[in-house]
Amino acid sequence: MSSFVGVFVSDPWLQSQFTQVELRTLKSKYVSVRTQSGRVTVGDLPSIFVKLKAFTEMFKEDEIKAMLEESYKDMDEEIDFESFLRAHINLQSRATSKSPGSKNSSSFLKATTTTVHHSINESEKASYVAHINSYLAEDPFLKKYLPLDPSTNALFDLAKDGVLLCKLINVAVPGTIDERAINTKKALNPWERNENHTLCLNSAKAIGCTVVNIGTQDLIEGRPHLLLGLISQIIKIQLLADLNLKKTPQLVELVDDSKDVEELLGLPPEKVLLKWMNFHLKKAGYEKPVTNFSSDVKDGEAYAFLLNTLAPEHSGPAALDTKDPTERANMVLAHAEKLDCKRYLTPKDIVEGSPNLNLAFVAQIFQHRNGLTVDTKKMSFAEMMTDDAQTSREERCFRLWINSLGIATYVNNVFEDIRNGWVLLEVLDKVSPESVNWKQASKPPIKMPFRKVENCNQVVKIGKQLNFSLVNVAGNDIVQGNKKLILAFLWQLMRFTMLQLLKNLRSHSQGKKGKEITDTDILNWANNKVKKAGRTSQMESFRDKNLSNGIFFLELLSAVEPRVVNWSVVTKGETEEDKKLNATYIISVARKLGCSIFLLPEEIIEVNQKMILILTASIMYWSLQQPAEESESESCPAEDSNIPDASPAASVDGESETPLDGEVCNLAINDAASDTTPSDTSPEVENEESPDKVEGKD
Repeated sequence: MSSFVGVFVSDPWLQSQFTQVELRTLKSKYVSVRTQSGRVTVGDLPSIFVKLKAFTEMFKEDEIKAMLEESYKDMDEEIDFESFLRAHINLQSRATSKSPGSKNSSSFLKATTTTVHHSINESEKASYVAHINSYLAEDPFLKKYLPLDPSTNALFDLAKDGVLLCKLINVAVPGTIDERAINTKKALNPWERNENHTLCLNSAKAIGCTVVNIGTQDLIEGRPHLLLGLISQIIKIQLLADLNLKKTPQLVELVDDSKDVEELLGLPPEKVLLKWMNFHLKKAGYEKPVTNFSSDVKDGEAYAFLLNTLAPEHSGPAALDTKDPTERANMVLAHAEKLDCKRYLTPKDIVEGSPNLNLAFVAQIFQHRNGLTVDTKKMSFAEMMTDDAQTSREERCFRLWINSLGIATYVNNVFEDIRNGWVLLEVLDKVSPESVNWKQASKPPIKMPFRKVENCNQVVKIGKQLNFSLVNVAGNDIVQGNKKLILAFLWQLMRFTMLQLLKNLRSHSQGKKGKEITDTDILNWANNKVKKAGRTSQMESFRDKNLSNGIFFLELLSAVEPRVVNWSVVTKGETEEDKKLNATYIISVARKLGCSIFLLPEEIIEVNQKMILILTASIMYWSLQQPAEESESESCPAEDSNIPDASPAASVDGESETPLDGEVCNLAINDAASDTTPSDTSPEVENEESPDKVEGKD
């Protein structure tokens, strides 16, 4: 494992305008052109910039050229990297002015951060600090640093070692990170600090945060706008955790029939919260529907009606009678305080319509008093929609994986959100570029049912081109929401993506088209790695029940990075409790290394062969990128063997790339394994896909 070396710019202001992920991406594009042409000129920029997603939707290549001609007299003028960055900033400012709505993006949003202006909302910062002070005050490690003072930069300084963010993730979704994997020494070295931030980012993805434009170096530097953006997402996930039918089945009271329940399942938590709020406002006689947490709540009237309905014992006419919005806002907050709701916002935040803080405030009210009752007749609707544990876990895994890819659409419920085919086309375009014919695709909202079928037919067609097992499957099966079929398709899509990443590594190292990677290759690699490390565990197949105790994966992780496993906290895995401890530790250690994985401990304990395969392949993918692999072969020349991220790094335009700063000389895969399967693993490996072959329709 290597330490991270960032991209540095001599001008501090210029460096501050970009994240490290953005700088790495732009540097690679600049170097690529310079390598091909010997130099980079102004005339090269239009063809580079137009391919960036941030610009391709705003400008045509000739428009970019015309704008550059305003600043440069000679298009053949050679420019250095800093001039390249300045040209990018100038163009970004033109894009921002062309689309004014993008300037004041909320830090709760999933959108990538703008590189033009990084402003800090002090009111949001104060609220997040109050949240941290409240929920982490008794944490054994952090209590000596708390409470934080919101008027200082103490939050950003404390976040630099990664411990605070890891602990905050565990507050939002308990049990996400095994705290035995967090480095909590008083003085962390750069290696340990980087591990904490890698664990944080991979765990944040695993609870649903979007971290496309954030790298570990950005967190180590304590970049305020990125830290606040990440913290706000984590807190939002915590506050909205109960806004679904599984956690709060009483939400079924908001709908009238089973069809509406299906629609409710597909709504994002924010929309469910709005639906809940309007449900109570309608009962209270408030006639204006609330469609957002900003302009629609500025006058405080909706809050006054809502609180009077939910907590009549504390209500009074004063808040409704007053004409001054600020005075009403003060009364609303005083009323909320009687419900023991934490103050996420000030009267000023209500009057100014701060969307993040108003959302947090309403979510807090919901948590303390949702005002819903259990209607036994309607509860049957919710019961019809509940999935078995395995289906729910797989839906969660695929949903988080899709959202981690950086596609434009955010998925809230796999079974509902992919039925129009558009999301699947976006994913296919990401993992198999140019496979989608966008001219034949219809973008949501789609009113005509046959357009959805057309989208899904193309999805099935591409799947067959990628050799997925789709016997007797038609696009209409996806439109109808066939869960078994959808899970089978997504599993094959995830597996294809992982195998392609490994194949690309092999191609990169050998300088030629690599052979297809098989399940057998992954199995053999893992067993060989453990054996070479002097361990005795072996994996017979990806459904080997002996894997449930977790020892093999801990030995594999230790084999790829000897210092990463603390064997003093590992159990023998003999009881169910010990197995759970080991499985939780495995997931956190893998994420700490840099593996982007979305499985739960239960998948290891129950030996879910699909997730076991992906876990093994993810560890393999990380390991094969490390310079340590060179020791297994002859020396390999490389200009820079530092590899900061194991998962594909995100670029400035939101596209994923796989930066390999140093070539991988030896993939440690036996090529013969692709053609022949060892006799002792043959039956299991040949049947790995059998559960996913869809022979007919449900």
